[in-house]
Amino acid sequence: MAGNVITIKDIVIRVQFDDDFPEVNELIKVDNGHDTELLVDHLEPGGIAFCLNIRSDLRIMKGQEATRMHKGIEIPIGDKTIGRVLNALGDPLDGEPAVAADVPRKNILTLPPKSNNFSVSKPEILETGIKVIDFFTPFVKGRKIGIVGGAGVGKTVLTMELINNIAKSGGGLSFFSGIGERIREGHELWDTLRENDLLKNTCMFFAQMNENPIQRALVGVSATASAEVFRDEKHKDILFFADNMYRYVQARNELSTILDQVPNEGGYEPTIFSDVKLLQDRLSSNENGSITSVQTIYVPADDISDPAVQFIQHEMDSIIVLSRKVAEQGIRPAVDLNLTSSSLLTPEVVGDRHYLLSVQVQSLLQKYESLKGIIAIIGENELSPADRSDYAKAKKLITNFTQNMNVMTKHNGIPGDFFSREQTLSSIEEIIV
Repeated sequence: MAGNVITIKDIVIRVQFDDDFPEVNELIKVDNGHDTELLVDHLEPGGIAFCLNIRSDLRIMKGQEATRMHKGIEIPIGDKTIGRVLNALGDPLDGEPAVAADVPRKNILTLPPKSNNFSVSKPEILETGIKVIDFFTPFVKGRKIGIVGGAGVGKTVLTMELINNIAKSGGGLSFFSGIGERIREGHELWDTLRENDLLKNTCMFFAQMNENPIQRALVGVSATASAEVFRDEKHKDILFFADNMYRYVQARNELSTILDQVPNEGGYEPTIFSDVKLLQDRLSSNENGSITSVQTIYVPADDISDPAVQFIQHEMDSIIVLSRKVAEQGIRPAVDLNLTSSSLLTPEVVGDRHYLLSVQVQSLLQKYESLKGIIAIIGENELSPADRSDYAKAKKLITNFTQNMNVMTKHNGIPGDFFSREQTLSSIEEIIV
């Protein structure tokens, strides 16, 4: 038996079923001559299905019939998707033909079977070539790094540099999920990967800020579902880049508002914790392979204490904080060295030499911050010789962590830098020893 459309409110469609009720996350098809697909968000008493108009199709009218499709949102998976740019529903965005119908497909909302946690006897450190990251937030295989910052401080540029440096040297498979960001940035990234011959090892999923909140909320899930297949069935190690995870929460919040859900105390959707946790848990590693992820996190109004930012940060192993104050000083990347932290900066992961240097550097940088206020009042010459020496060392360290990005060369004409981890440690030893 078919259901009937009873109300239409923006992208929320209520469909009445008398029997043969659909399931949550199932697609139903509206008989409007265009086979418009709706996604069942939840069911209410009386056989009413609250559905989301995933393509924002306006050709739906009250009273039209809707039938169950007995399937969820399915995207193409496997080798045929490598080098392609797809949207949240698996449709092409690169001007190429759609992925063939006979290619295997996967329901993006079906969770993979539980498996043992990924573990190795010794953590494997991947060199990024970026001094400040390799030193303060070591890039460890199978772990998560968050790049936190407000608008215009360099999150996307830093992500593109990581993609360029790691993917080029790794030869593994990379995924990129563009969640609610600018179309221009997506095109620039695609252009950069194409120019550097990296598309052949990359799968890209985009739902930029012009898309409706359903597709923006689903695109990260689609990219994750595709990465899971390569990890579990093809035993690949995956590099997963997401820009921007805050936009994922923002899209979920928009959907919550449209569905008339009462927000939590922080003003976000009541399910914010489970929304973030469910996606992050899928970006994990197991005995089949690893997913190493880099996720940018937009900070609204430069307020790093925002509840959504805090929720996402708690899921990260390392946090790189980009600061507007640092950016205004002309320092690139504009990393706040005192707020940047990593749970992986331990002797067991990075070794005694690196760990001891990090302790010394953090001590000098904290002293530098405390001395700045004193210097502003009495001047640097009034400091003790020891304090003057430490202050000078800290200034040299800050300069040392500044470097040019390879992906910016075509914009500013300045060649980019790449430093090995050994070069980074040696340059720091020269300053502080």
